Amino acid sequence: ELLDRHRLPPHSLELELTESTLLETGETTLSTLEQLKRQGVDLAIDDFGMGYSSLSYLKHLPLASLKIDRSFVRDMTTDSDDRTIAATVVALGHSLGLKVVAEGVESEQQREILIAQGCDFAQGYLFSRPLSPGDFTTWWQSHLAARGQTLGGRIYDA
Repeated sequence: ELLDRHRLPPHSLELELTESTLLETGETTLSTLEQLKRQGVDLAIDDFGMGYSSLSYLKHLPLASLKIDRSFVRDMTTDSDDRTIAATVVALGHSLGLKVVAEGVESEQQREILIAQGCDFAQGYLFSRPLSPGDFTTWWQSHLAARGQTLGGRIYDA
């Protein structure tokens, strides 16, 4: 209903669910998640690898992506175990047809490792601090203008 009101396609919305939430998922919640997926809404597992979880939900839930928890990204430049865990999550996600997002990327070196591992997306302070909706709009317009692209059919000067 909100997507219709704001004329947004369902795939523009991604709901992030933590592993602990998924462990408590009952049949009603699963049915709701499946209905959202059928409507085109994407579902992601946030903080993947932080809980004592069963991997069975990866098979049963209609997911679009996994998000590697920042605790595995933070020390990946110096900790081979963290690099291995991140690479394993990327491989697991891709083998299940999911996009993989790394959280907490703060350095160019972390970004380069994740690119080499095949991670699809990254988020963190390397790219931007959290922004209010208004600040995001300004940032995004500058980002597009720097690339000669448009937002809403107009070109914005940086």
